[in-house]
Amino acid sequence: MASYIGTATSRVDGRAKVTGEAKYAGEFNVPGLVHGYVVESVIPKGRIVRIDTSGALGIAGVIDVLTHHNRPPMADKDDAYKDEVAPEKGSPYRPLYDDRIQFTGQPVALVLAEDWETARVAASQVRIEYQKEPHVTDLHAERTRAYAIDTPEKPRGDAEKAFASAAVRHAAEYTIPTEHHNPMELFASTAIWENGQLTVYDKTQGVQNVQQYLCKVFKLQPNAVRVMSPYMGGGFGAGLRPQYQVVLAVLGATALKRPVRVMVTRAQMYALGYRPASIERLALGASSSGTLDSMQHEAIAVTSQFEEFARNDTGWGNLLYKSPNAKFEHKLVKLDLPTSCDMRAPGAATGVYALECAMDELAIALKTDPVQLRLQCYSDRHQGEDLPYTSKQLRECYAQGAEVFGWNKRNAEPRSMRDGSELVGWGMASGVWEALQVPATVRIVLTANGHAEVATAASDIGTGTYTIMAQVAADMLGLPIDNISVKLGDSTLPQCPVEGGSWIASSVCNAIANTARAVRGDLLELAKTTTDSPLSGAGVDDVALIDGKIVSKRDASRAVSIASAMQSGKAERITREETNQPSEDKSHARNVHSAIFAEVKVDEEIGIIRVTRVVKAVAAGRILNPKTAHSQVMGGVVWGIGMALHEETLYDHRFGRVMNANIAEYHVPVNADIHDIKVIFVDEPDEMVNPLGIKGLGEIGIVGVAAAIANAVNHATGKRVRDLPITLDKVIQFN
Repeated sequence: MASYIGTATSRVDGRAKVTGEAKYAGEFNVPGLVHGYVVESVIPKGRIVRIDTSGALGIAGVIDVLTHHNRPPMADKDDAYKDEVAPEKGSPYRPLYDDRIQFTGQPVALVLAEDWETARVAASQVRIEYQKEPHVTDLHAERTRAYAIDTPEKPRGDAEKAFASAAVRHAAEYTIPTEHHNPMELFASTAIWENGQLTVYDKTQGVQNVQQYLCKVFKLQPNAVRVMSPYMGGGFGAGLRPQYQVVLAVLGATALKRPVRVMVTRAQMYALGYRPASIERLALGASSSGTLDSMQHEAIAVTSQFEEFARNDTGWGNLLYKSPNAKFEHKLVKLDLPTSCDMRAPGAATGVYALECAMDELAIALKTDPVQLRLQCYSDRHQGEDLPYTSKQLRECYAQGAEVFGWNKRNAEPRSMRDGSELVGWGMASGVWEALQVPATVRIVLTANGHAEVATAASDIGTGTYTIMAQVAADMLGLPIDNISVKLGDSTLPQCPVEGGSWIASSVCNAIANTARAVRGDLLELAKTTTDSPLSGAGVDDVALIDGKIVSKRDASRAVSIASAMQSGKAERITREETNQPSEDKSHARNVHSAIFAEVKVDEEIGIIRVTRVVKAVAAGRILNPKTAHSQVMGGVVWGIGMALHEETLYDHRFGRVMNANIAEYHVPVNADIHDIKVIFVDEPDEMVNPLGIKGLGEIGIVGVAAAIANAVNHATGKRVRDLPITLDKVIQFN
């Protein structure tokens, strides 16, 4: 039987998705369903003085309006609202808890009606009087209030002194605006209250995280709450933490003892988490030969007034480049906004953008090729921890990416390459992310007819988790992939953390391997009960499961079919549950790497930028499914194009309001913006990272893309734009 691992395999859930059989959180209809509509605060800071709900309650079809005055009981301690991935410091937001307003768009009432349209109309009739307080929402205006937080990145040498004496120096600030998640599926929760039992269909990246959160917030026993999320229409980090609509849905269901659905609107999505705006200051000092003498990276990022959210923006240079002198600092500015949150490659998407633009500018100052500079500064060890890597094929990424792109044809002089009326620019950058792993448990139930059910509480957020689990299980159990059923997204299934950080593939698939080994051991014992068993005396590691049989590795003719073994042992099914515990070995750094090459064409008269070609070479260990892996990385590249040229949340700081809370004015790339994207997977055997050699792919796709495009724009126009997004007004005045 051919191996499924490493084979391009179509999604096993694809048919369910394209036919509509797959149901999402806002699609579970039950008799008596009540619809909730959120009334939001129109001020960013202050208190509610008075709420008048009489106008809403007078509308036919309205059942109730919940506010902080009449909601069901909720916990009163901060710890109850801290979920699995909540920031360590701060007091988490409590939906509909009291009269305190902490950000614009905060829910202040929930209208409950027999249909959604009635609830929406009634929400407009809720009258609220506020007591306003002074607010701040502008990072740049408040940057002097930034304060440093503890980071794991240790300084080396004397970076400031080395920079001052360096032969070639580059120092600049790079700014990234707030970016909001805009997944196709809106956040929704359907809460069903039945005889003291609560079943919640929620859009989430972690069903057990939400289940534990709800138990604490509403003081419920774990066996009284079940959370399900079988499918998710895009998460990207927005669904790591429980969002407010799940609390509101449960409040409604608890109050009415009826099923309640709450779905936020597209505009309301902008009151949820976001990629924090940041100011990144880089200072690089180099010798005349092009080695780094000094590397300094300072980031100032946004968080809310009530929590400290931060990710590592500044330490990525430690993973890419050698420098004897280095200094890193991460600072936060507290603003009257919701808490910022994870968005695809948090910290790396922003920090590597700044770092790789600075490296490009240093290459120009040194009059050297950008790829050559990176090779001269290349580090084979994690500089901060002085550790070797389990594997690092970044050099090969540079080589293969450059060859496919045709980098050797690049004329280094800005504005020297043309295509008719358009200026052509070529830029490149490096990418890096972590090869993370977490404990995960998988249950396998194998039946005598050769069918296996593989189950864990993990979510498939659209990345293909159903499919790779089926592939690995099919190989490990020696069954056709059609004989594998995968169950995910149910809090009653075996333990698995939230799906994020690109850790699910490595964590869950290695758990499948562990569980399949246990199943194999049970099967072997059953096979030994057959008459004159050909496997007598064999150990679990002496046999393999192949083509529906348990087979000796030494002699393939010595085999017993699964059906015969189970019939002989009088077993209708074998059930095993095992946990993958990642290695605690700290002797090596674990990372994924990439090289990105981008071509842009810029209209010389009006400054319109087109990204016409991108080549991304990725070294990420063993690739389980080239088809879905390619899709993952390509999607990351598209988002990187959006980050570079399109995405920006705009605020009116006078009112603390988002001004483009829709996908008409919050620009994201569309089909016409995307041209040729090539993805290369560099062979990277890695026997140290985990037994299957798997590294994650979710984040690495976006890292470095915005920098490669920014560097290409500079090459095309001679204009260095350091504040994203790069729009035509910023490039029209060419240097």
